Amino acid sequence: MDKFLHEHPSQPRTKDEKQAIVNRLKRIEGQVRGIQKMVEEDRYCVDILVQISAIQSALKQTGFTITERHMKHCVSDSIKNGEGQEAIDELMTVLKQFSK
Repeated sequence: MDKFLHEHPSQPRTKDEKQAIVNRLKRIEGQVRGIQKMVEEDRYCVDILVQISAIQSALKQTGFTITERHMKHCVSDSIKNGEGQEAIDELMTVLKQFSK
């Protein structure tokens, strides 16, 4: 997976984009801590599972948001620069990870 790490996005995220994603991730982090507390308190398994499902959904939505931006900016720019196939192949490899 390291071969896909890039130092900088082709078009840097705006301050608002970054803040929205960071805020979403902080909420998810809080939810994870909440589940840890639920386990420590021996809460009902189904209640814990519902919270896990909520976190999975939140992470998936965050991933979709980042994917959409990547397609609209990075992949689009790569296509314009004649490197579209590489960008599409890279994105498809990552998207396959989402379906596992």
